[in-house]
Amino acid sequence: MGWEVRPSASVSQNEDRSQVLHMVESYFGCGAIRSDPSDTTVKWEVRSLPLLLERVIPHFERWPMLSAKQRDFESFAAICGRMEYGSHLTSAGLAEIVEIAAGMNPSGKRRFDPLAIIGELTR
Repeated sequence: MGWEVRPSASVSQNEDRSQVLHMVESYFGCGAIRSDPSDTTVKWEVRSLPLLLERVIPHFERWPMLSAKQRDFESFAAICGRMEYGSHLTSAGLAEIVEIAAGMNPSGKRRFDPLAIIGELTR
């Protein structure tokens, strides 16, 4: 279909506070810490679907976030759940994932127009 779905959970901190990210990495037992080239922060990130499903998502289901990020997390968990069952491998399933993702992080930058992607997938 020409599109790839890559789920990612991350936490960023200013470089002088990176010890917190090492604690997060140790707690979850997965992920990697790297510099963010767009600014002066460092980021702990998990991109493995199995690790997201086994470690990260269950943590935040048990201990929900006390901010608006909880809604984004619920959408993220729904997307990962759909991917676990291969929905991202069909045009209809991928269009559904794009629609869910489009509602996440409304103040963030988008590299692609979700409506254009959905239109391309449902032709």
